[in-house]
Amino acid sequence: MSLDPLPHQSPATTDGDFRVKDLSLADWGRSEIELAEREMPGLMALREIHGGAKPLAGARITGSLHMTLQTAVLIETLVELGAQVRWSSCNIFSTQDHAAAAIAMGKTGSPGQPRGVPVFAWKAETLDEYWELLDLSLRFSGGRGPNLIVDDGGDATLMIHLGLKAEADPAMLDQTAESEDETALLRRLKMIRAEDPKRWFRTVTQWYGVSEETTTGVHRLHKMAKEGSLLVPAINVNDSVTKSKFDNLYGCRESLLDGIKRATGVMVAGKIAVVCGFGDVGKGCAQSLRGMGARVIVTEIDPICALQAAMEGYQVAKVEDFLDQGDIFITATGCVDAISARQLSLMKSGAIVCNIGHFDHEIDIAGLKRIPGIRRVNVKPQVDRWVFPDGREIILLAEGRLVNLGCAQGHPSFVMSASFTNQVLAQLALWAERTKASPGVRVLPRRLDEEVARLHLDKLGVRLTTLDARQADYLGLDADGPFKSDSYRY
Repeated sequence: MSLDPLPHQSPATTDGDFRVKDLSLADWGRSEIELAEREMPGLMALREIHGGAKPLAGARITGSLHMTLQTAVLIETLVELGAQVRWSSCNIFSTQDHAAAAIAMGKTGSPGQPRGVPVFAWKAETLDEYWELLDLSLRFSGGRGPNLIVDDGGDATLMIHLGLKAEADPAMLDQTAESEDETALLRRLKMIRAEDPKRWFRTVTQWYGVSEETTTGVHRLHKMAKEGSLLVPAINVNDSVTKSKFDNLYGCRESLLDGIKRATGVMVAGKIAVVCGFGDVGKGCAQSLRGMGARVIVTEIDPICALQAAMEGYQVAKVEDFLDQGDIFITATGCVDAISARQLSLMKSGAIVCNIGHFDHEIDIAGLKRIPGIRRVNVKPQVDRWVFPDGREIILLAEGRLVNLGCAQGHPSFVMSASFTNQVLAQLALWAERTKASPGVRVLPRRLDEEVARLHLDKLGVRLTTLDARQADYLGLDADGPFKSDSYRY
């Protein structure tokens, strides 16, 4: 596919560029952003606490994270704290176009004179468009790159690292790619190198850190740190308790079925649902399915998670055991090929298949496409029937990408407030320590985790009990916390 410049709307006043689907959606988006703000007490509190001091003044921040209404509140919080921000989505299907339009226009802008943040995203991007839009979000004025990155899945971090390597070894851009996604990335990096051979060298000299939102991106960071190739300090937001135990668990518990039902209208009660993976995401999915009356089967590789599932009353089996019985299959593993093309071909006709892990390779879509004689019949956006030569079929949602964002609106605002409050705290820490920190991966301290939780309690009418001096002394704690050690598993 050609990588000619993409059509775009009237330029934003900040850097003279943005790319959204339809700027006329901005008023709708602004109305919904205002509703989301009411459900995001953590971010609104940070604006009140830090907005006057502008602690991110001078920081250039690129975000590569789902361009949703909730992300809009995050973006405008970063701006309120003084940052210059550019944004793209981290998934080709996850953008909410009215949210993107509202951010591009800004609170005081108009279609003829936008005054917002440069945002580069729309729902249903091609892979080539995806990497071009990410590239644009990394381009600040004067040929500069970002100082900090908010990443979700690690694609912005990956693009910079691979781009820098390619400046020293251009031949790597001619390597055989393992996926269509990687092919598009290499194609984009070739274009960038032809245009500006030292672009990434300039970028990394002023790049001070990244905060990573999700499990997959954290795995990438730890791998690079182990190999000694990680260029900057990284904060693992995913493993903050108020992210992983809330967004991953409670968020998925609500948003999974929102996506499945909007896509298919299926009645879940009485169905057999197979959940691949019983981490925090899988736990939330299993709870929601059981709550709707499904019979839930769990698959696991980890004996501890498998034992947890069994003691929660779920049957733990292998995918193969239920291919001919399962009505709904959900992958939540963070691994490749959790469901193979062969397994897809053996499923009960009419089975619904979807993914709620970060990337699209948990279900072997590439292998599915290679099955001789298979037909893809589009039902509506992000809903496809894949018909096998013998007439049987499966219903695949969001092309194997995140079903809750591809087919619905993702997690509710309240739980995303907890995740994104951690993101802002991580950006503040990285910016404050920009001249001192070394490359490596760390989490935010427990006291900040507890503070994130504390900022959300009033919204729910929670009244905390307070330790008196004798009780605090007995437990060996400060009465104000932290209340658990870093090794405690919630």
